[in-house]
Amino acid sequence: MNPRQRWGKQAETKRGSRVIELSNVSYSYGDRRLFSEISLALPAGSFHFLTGPSGSGKTTLLKLLYLELRPQAGQIALFGQDAAGLSRDQVALARQRIGIVHQDCRFLDHLSVADNIALPLTVAGRNVAAERGNMNELMSWVGLGAQATSTPPQLSGGERQRAALARAVILSPDVVLADEPTGNVDWEMSTRLLSLLVELNRMGKTVLIATHDLHLIRQAKAQVSARVLRIREGKLQLAGSDL
Repeated sequence: MNPRQRWGKQAETKRGSRVIELSNVSYSYGDRRLFSEISLALPAGSFHFLTGPSGSGKTTLLKLLYLELRPQAGQIALFGQDAAGLSRDQVALARQRIGIVHQDCRFLDHLSVADNIALPLTVAGRNVAAERGNMNELMSWVGLGAQATSTPPQLSGGERQRAALARAVILSPDVVLADEPTGNVDWEMSTRLLSLLVELNRMGKTVLIATHDLHLIRQAKAQVSARVLRIREGKLQLAGSDL
């Protein structure tokens, strides 16, 4: 089974159906209103970029999308279910369908790269030993086959980001959310990471990338149909065709 067949699997979503939806969501930090009544629908199989100046709330919005944060007003639905009515176990199951590429990667430095990538399998109660062949294939797909036994501090910035992407998709999620995945790598590695994310989208994954990099957005729009969203003054806007 090749990567397209294995990690292209989707759990229960159909292309075009809404996998995550925000309705009139507001969120504040203390007295500072970050978002005010924003709405967003991510259809299955879509590709989005999220832009905005530093401090505008891109990372906070991603955390709302996978329920690390809860809205102070408004509603969030995951895979057709109102998040407010989900139990802790149901939230955990829903999160298994969302792969997260964090800006800081969040590795356990005492574990090997392979063991870090396998952590979602362990948390989900899967048999990691039985998945070893899949693991090896996934690591080769992201170009890290030779680094399986290395530890995260031994990796370059680009290798760390590719390892983070592999960890995000190990459970074959329906959605991949990436927070500034190319922020600390050179242009060649940015292009390689983008190619992997575009390939995931072509497999049927919903992809949302938070980024400052307008060159990356322009390159992606030449390869895939992508919407560009911009956070501005607490509102979410569809960016113009100048990008």
